[in-house]
Amino acid sequence: VDNAHVWAKLINGGIAGIVGVTCVFPIDLVKTRLQNQRQGQQVYKSMVDCLVKTVRSEGYFGMYRGAAVNLALVTPEKAIKLAANDLFRHHLSKDGKGLTVFKEMLAGCGAGMCQVIVTTPMEMLKIQLQDAGRLAQQQKPVMMSPTKLVATNTVIRRSYNSGTVVSAPRAVSATQIAKELVHKQGIQGLYKGLGATLMRDVPFSVIYFPLFANLNSLGKPSAEETSPVYWAFLSGCVAGSTAAVAVNPCDVVKTRLQSLNKGPTEETYNGVVDCVSKIMRKEGPSAFLKGAGCRALVIAPLFGIAQVMYFAGVGEYILDNTPLNLLSA
Repeated sequence: VDNAHVWAKLINGGIAGIVGVTCVFPIDLVKTRLQNQRQGQQVYKSMVDCLVKTVRSEGYFGMYRGAAVNLALVTPEKAIKLAANDLFRHHLSKDGKGLTVFKEMLAGCGAGMCQVIVTTPMEMLKIQLQDAGRLAQQQKPVMMSPTKLVATNTVIRRSYNSGTVVSAPRAVSATQIAKELVHKQGIQGLYKGLGATLMRDVPFSVIYFPLFANLNSLGKPSAEETSPVYWAFLSGCVAGSTAAVAVNPCDVVKTRLQSLNKGPTEETYNGVVDCVSKIMRKEGPSAFLKGAGCRALVIAPLFGIAQVMYFAGVGEYILDNTPLNLLSA
């Protein structure tokens, strides 16, 4: 793979990530909050309910809490994932024959394993920021004796029905959280939930990349031509949402493990197995599908946009028309 090709891929992945995240971040925030809700403590009834309550209590920009860390790190994350997949596909098809589905899955697996270097700390910080509002809503009326704790849920619900505005929680920045984590636990503090992230991202890539490649090839007018842009977008959307829903249980486990701050009665988990068994026991199997709809809505356009950026060759255009073409020399 030549140098220019790699740089173009990285630029495409980066732009796609930034555009995609900006479009779908509020739904991602809703996903985190819905996944972290426990039974009997539901502050939000549905995706729309969560969006409305978030805007009401935290303002429009409340929906973008944690977006900065995502925007900063999504470029390297998407770039690593897409470039790694390309690199592995390139090396696996060296014998001149086309890639078998197994080899495509292998390339996807490699890509998933490479990206967690960036994904784990990014998600770790993002989740703390996204979930802060939910915890604040839960703890709103808890400025009283423990005996009155039971009444808090009804108070919370009533405050919404009457349309009262709940004050936004104290803002903490991603930098502060990162500093605290590194100070207390060293670098591994940022990599909490690494196992769960691998469990989510490796199967995701194993499903997504071969599915996309095969769906996309269906739209090619002939073997030599590429498929039209709209077909690439749709293939990215379908493959992305399919893979997202398939690995949603792992995403729920990851969200729970990475949430450092818990509500007053929310349990803590020691690792993946403990988390899975506690969720099964206390909330039943349906809990593993929490936020699946949101996740499909987040991932579909994200990957659809990414594929269009590749096919439009935005990165190549930028490299050819700016001083950046020195990079490809």
